[in-house]
Amino acid sequence: MDTRKLKYFLAVVDHDGFNRAAEHLLIAQPSLSQTIAGLERDLGIPLFHRIGRRVVLSEAGKELVGPARLVMRDLDAAQSAVQALRGVRSGRLDITTMPSPGIEPLTSMVAAYTRLHPSVRLNIGAAFTPEDVIESVRNGSFELGLAGSHEPIRVPGVNVLELGRQPLILIVNPQADRFGSGNAIQREDLAGHRLIASQRGSLMRWLVDDALARGVDTEIVVEVAHRTSVLPLVLGGIGHAVMPSSWAPLAQKSGLRTLVIEPVSYLNVALLSRLANLTPAAQSFLAVARQSARVD
Repeated sequence: MDTRKLKYFLAVVDHDGFNRAAEHLLIAQPSLSQTIAGLERDLGIPLFHRIGRRVVLSEAGKELVGPARLVMRDLDAAQSAVQALRGVRSGRLDITTMPSPGIEPLTSMVAAYTRLHPSVRLNIGAAFTPEDVIESVRNGSFELGLAGSHEPIRVPGVNVLELGRQPLILIVNPQADRFGSGNAIQREDLAGHRLIASQRGSLMRWLVDDALARGVDTEIVVEVAHRTSVLPLVLGGIGHAVMPSSWAPLAQKSGLRTLVIEPVSYLNVALLSRLANLTPAAQSFLAVARQSARVD
């Protein structure tokens, strides 16, 4: 089995079929089909089920995806290490991030990183839970992952660099601002207010649900999965929103007021990576992240 076959296999997986994969790889579709057929012969088992014009991963194909990504990632690391010795500083770095860390500290770290390595192209993917980030790093889909959790992240087999804690804040609906002139409120002060809430499983939603469980008479008027909708909804006068403090600069630039919610709950932010075989691009990003953590 050669790495070219694995590369072509992953292209079919990532591009949902042979035609798009062939276009991405800049090869003829019959050539791609022959290569995948050769890989299936090597393994002695089908990797895809052909359903009309569609292909669906078989159980064997699903099992191969993770190891194939790790092989290709390790190959990239080896090539990048050799290129680095020759003074080559180009390449690609894949990072996955949850929404709030994807605002900060990701923005500051990317700004610092691209100043140092302007020729490295960053691919930033989306994750919605710490478990998503952990799995993406473990299976090699992404080299690095930014995660936020109520508790500090501790996971075996993965390097965890703690980057700081973000207090939860209230982004205030300007059409219903009855909170006075201070910079902080108590959770009980949410009584009588309408809220825009994240879906269950997030720390922000936990705070809202905890307030409701304690008898605070607040109302969830909108539940959002995509947090990019939060600021427009607050600006539209729909309700207030509980978010990590990473959202405060954007909210304030939009003319919105932010208040710390007491007692304070924190989102613990960390950068996750594999324990070994990182590309030079990823190692350099980790160095930037460590400097950012020391500054904070």
